[in-house]
Amino acid sequence: MKDENVYEIHIEGILPDRWSEWFEGLKIELDSIDQTILSGSLVDQAALFGVLNKIHSLNLNLISVSRKNCLDEESK
Repeated sequence: MKDENVYEIHIEGILPDRWSEWFEGLKIELDSIDQTILSGSLVDQAALFGVLNKIHSLNLNLISVSRKNCLDEESK
């Protein structure tokens, strides 16, 4: 089984769904405290850095980045 790099990135503010493709196809979700959650698989650390660079370029406030265990995700 190939290891996947599944990430959850929390940023301050609300982003529209149409930005998903610009963020490497990550799923865009909103939480109850006006944060946007970007989540999904990225091929490698360079792809993660690219997403983080876009967040920085848009002057968005990064709250957290976490890598999720794929086995935990599959068991849900």
